[in-house]
Amino acid sequence: MAGIEDSVDRFARGLAAEVTEGGSPYESEEFTRLVLERLADEAVFENPILLMQEGSFGKGRYGISGYAISDDEDRLTLFATRYVGVLPPPPVSAGDLKQVAELAARFLWYSAQGLHEKIEPANTDASDLARRLFDLSATARISHLKVAVLTDCKVEGKSVVLADRDGTRVDVELFGIERLHRILGQGVSREDIVVDLAEMGFAPLACLDCGYEGDYRAYLAAVPGAVLAAAYNRYGTRLLELNVRAFLGLRGRKSVNAGLRTTLRDEPQHFLAYNNGIVATVDGLELHRAGDGSVSVSRLIGLQIVNGGQTTASIHRAVTVDRVDVANVRVPAKIIVVQNDDLSRMVAAISRSANSQNTVQPADFSANDPFHVAVEALAANAWLPGESSRWFYERARGSYGAAEAKAALRANDRQRFKRETPKERRFSKTDLAKFLNTWEGYPHQVSFGGQKNFQFFMQRLKERHPDGFVPDEPWFHRLVAIAVMHRALTKVVRGIGFPAYQANIVTYVLAWLGWATGGRIDFELVWRSQAISEDLATLFEKWARAADQTLRSSAESRMPTEWAKKEACWDAFKLAVPPLPDPLPPELAQQCGAAAPSSGARSAGPALSGDDLMMIGKAREIAAEEWLQIANWGKRNRNTYKLAGIALTLAEYAADGWSRSPSVKQAKWGLELARMHGESTAE
Repeated sequence: MAGIEDSVDRFARGLAAEVTEGGSPYESEEFTRLVLERLADEAVFENPILLMQEGSFGKGRYGISGYAISDDEDRLTLFATRYVGVLPPPPVSAGDLKQVAELAARFLWYSAQGLHEKIEPANTDASDLARRLFDLSATARISHLKVAVLTDCKVEGKSVVLADRDGTRVDVELFGIERLHRILGQGVSREDIVVDLAEMGFAPLACLDCGYEGDYRAYLAAVPGAVLAAAYNRYGTRLLELNVRAFLGLRGRKSVNAGLRTTLRDEPQHFLAYNNGIVATVDGLELHRAGDGSVSVSRLIGLQIVNGGQTTASIHRAVTVDRVDVANVRVPAKIIVVQNDDLSRMVAAISRSANSQNTVQPADFSANDPFHVAVEALAANAWLPGESSRWFYERARGSYGAAEAKAALRANDRQRFKRETPKERRFSKTDLAKFLNTWEGYPHQVSFGGQKNFQFFMQRLKERHPDGFVPDEPWFHRLVAIAVMHRALTKVVRGIGFPAYQANIVTYVLAWLGWATGGRIDFELVWRSQAISEDLATLFEKWARAADQTLRSSAESRMPTEWAKKEACWDAFKLAVPPLPDPLPPELAQQCGAAAPSSGARSAGPALSGDDLMMIGKAREIAAEEWLQIANWGKRNRNTYKLAGIALTLAEYAADGWSRSPSVKQAKWGLELARMHGESTAE
């Protein structure tokens, strides 16, 4: 017990050090930001937004520290924070946290009564959220409210209950320092997922014991659709095996299978006959055996749906969005309890086999994808100038902590590990996807959050390289350079102190830079220095303020966080790129060619001026269809026939998403032909 307490205290000290190291006077906000970012990385929450807001409405008070809204806008999570900043972490009663949870829940209730009209007009972030909740409440869209209480204290008591209200179910989750240590310090545990049928209002589930008693046990059951819907409502995509969660979650929630939907609506009693069912693993079951030999399940611990994620999500959507009565729906299920210690390997094998008839590739189920293995190897062997430090790629979640714990066994090893691989140079698979998708012009995809953005990245990588892509050292240098810029920009944005949308501002500003430069900067300079110049930091600060204004103005009446997920938002940003300074920052004075993750790093090209880069940017603003029209017009005129070939090339670049950027000459003569075409059309 003492060992566990010591590890919790060590985790608390490390987290407290991170909260205070930035020197921010708003430690509660910094604590919330750190915790939300890491819970999102662990897929505990999808795309949480930091928003510190408190005030009064009538005679009551409210207070939140953030929020998250599901894609279907039927589920809302409101965050509340109780931060004390005391070490070792003191205890806090569940009763005290209930008061904090009530303040957060009131934000929804007050929003339904017109809170947005009472919030100070200058506080647009909070009023935008309150207005959106007012609109959703008017149509009874929000069926489930979860209040997540974050605290750096040790929670005394296990649960907090708030009453349901106006047809909205209310759940409260407490994230004390011990639970945060378990999730963030040790990685998400399947033991956190407990489906207690009695607690959820269901009878025990009758099942058939298949009788095998080797390294697993198997049971067959017909699971009520309402049970699956309720479990998904509580745990969301965490029910899906960790390595395939993003894939199944996206497809399951974004596009309900037409056949499933029709059967659920029109023939619910036939669902058992028509559906292939689900395959699930559990860490443990609570079984009851009756005198007649029948078996029933009352509790499932560590439930993971390794096949049937779309079925589960579709039933949930049918219940919460389509308001379908699933009382007669039964889903065939195979439930597997793995007996040995190698649960992760067994789950991955079951996942691959169960999904072998789908388009999912085996690499989708494991961090052992050759691409990620190669990145890990590059990180381990690519020493920074001076040969004293390197980056750490956390290919498997928790691997950094495992390496750190191993090094801690000996004092000399511990110091060397901290010196060679400091925490600030650690990055994960979701970080990698965020860095590259941002730089390559997909900030709207990054705005969906870590898991969904990672799935988009992997899908794009596989589409461009069906036979696989193995990165090399120049590619890794480029990746690290983008990571350095992203993290430096993040510090700049935090220093400005925007009240909300900081993550959106960061991804759109860096995407702006990639777009304006055609992806051409001196990556090796950034790699060697492991920092950005003061000139680039100044550019980031100016552009961050411009991005904040562009996001808000282009969103119009929409919530900026939701608008940021739209490709149309990125289109609006591309039309509002701020001018590059003259002289250029040193990182832009000597450019290297763009290299997508599907290509290799290119050799350094000639130095370009700010005017050159802006000219290339103007060429990239023209759509593929328009370049094709310009090319066809140019072919009909002897004087412009040669230029038509350049326009046709630019049309090909544009159609491919500008994965290749035009040269200065291509941009210059392409734009000249575009000008001539425009004058001819105007005559």
